[in-house]
Amino acid sequence: MAFDLGTPVNTALLLYILYSIQRIIYPSSSVPKTVPNEFKNGYTWMPKAHPPTLLYQTYTPKTLSPFNGQEGKRILLAIKGVVYDVTAGRNFYGPNGMYANFAGRDASRGMAKQSFDEEMLTPIDQPLDKLDDLTSEEIENMKGWMEHFSSKYIVCGKLVENDAV
Repeated sequence: MAFDLGTPVNTALLLYILYSIQRIIYPSSSVPKTVPNEFKNGYTWMPKAHPPTLLYQTYTPKTLSPFNGQEGKRILLAIKGVVYDVTAGRNFYGPNGMYANFAGRDASRGMAKQSFDEEMLTPIDQPLDKLDDLTSEEIENMKGWMEHFSSKYIVCGKLVENDAV
């Protein structure tokens, strides 16, 4: 069986092989002339400073309330006993944000009912909201928010009753 350039398949195959060889010998992208000689020059994705470490801990409504984003502090909120560090979403949860009333609070009822009203929040000196009166649809809605927060923000603690710590 001979290689015949008269057939279109063989001609296309030969052109592809020649093109591939040309790309290997003369690559189109140039290699940098200098290799970084320092760590900082080679990796520009590094942050200017590492964020402060946040340890997993137990919070109560009273100990959670200072984490409301005021004066540049961290922003934490809780949903069904799980505390999330939402500082990265400062535009949403920080002062003057759309969800600012949830900062430093248990946001379970508000997330379940899709309501940002102040009456959705349990006062910090009262027992945690048991959420017994929520419908199955509202519970599923709250679980959806928990999945969203778990995938986007750091889980940094659990929320317990004021007298539990």
